[in-house]
Amino acid sequence: MTDAPRRPLAVFDLDGTLADTAHRQHFLERRPRDWQGFFAAAPQDPPLARGAALARESAEDCEVVYLTGRPERCRRDTLDWLAAQGLPEGRLWMRGDQDRRPARATKLETLRRLARGREVRMLVDDDELVCQAARAAGFRVLTADWATPSEELRTAQERDGRT
Repeated sequence: MTDAPRRPLAVFDLDGTLADTAHRQHFLERRPRDWQGFFAAAPQDPPLARGAALARESAEDCEVVYLTGRPERCRRDTLDWLAAQGLPEGRLWMRGDQDRRPARATKLETLRRLARGREVRMLVDDDELVCQAARAAGFRVLTADWATPSEELRTAQERDGRT
């Protein structure tokens, strides 16, 4: 008897793709940035309807995986948020608490790891630099352009290596 083939992966970012972070942007506008406040407010993020609908739709044909630049210390809050939104169950890949590399580096590393044993059908992310790096590496990418862009969040992802 052979095992049924495993379904391909649909990989979803969180902040700016599934979660609307607009209400907590003010924590990043302060100097120094208030990272504790920024991440502590994440459980109150409203879902982004287009991203959530796409994740649910993708779960029909794919195994949904979540890939975020949020630090590992936010795991419990993040899992609780995903469940509260009724999003598909799936593995959650997070940044190490001390990892400050740009999101494009950490996420591409994880995508390559995932692709070693599975087809990655698509990555859905709002960070254009992550999207460019993933496309250049041969991944199919859908840019999540349904949230209001934030320069502070973009800087946090690329220069500060925080989300």
